Amino acid sequence: MRWAAFSCLLVPVVLVVYGTSFGGAAVATLGLFAVTAACRTLLRRSEEAGRSLATVPAEDRLPAGARGRHSRAGAGNRRGCGASGPASPHD
Repeated sequence: MRWAAFSCLLVPVVLVVYGTSFGGAAVATLGLFAVTAACRTLLRRSEEAGRSLATVPAEDRLPAGARGRHSRAGAGNRRGCGASGPASPHD
């Protein structure tokens, strides 16, 4: 937003330097401020909506044992050769 404020101040100066009337520069400044304010409002609403969608209600959360594909929680952790006991003589 700092760049937006900077450009809202810089553009009228550049317009006046290059020969635009003060009235034209003032209208351009008002237009830039209006567009900047609208964009800022839309950006904040979008961020708030994103934050509200990112929070998961407690009833939708998974239980501790059903975490994910690579989790270590729960029984039956299948790693290694998959043998459940000592190796048999036939292995």
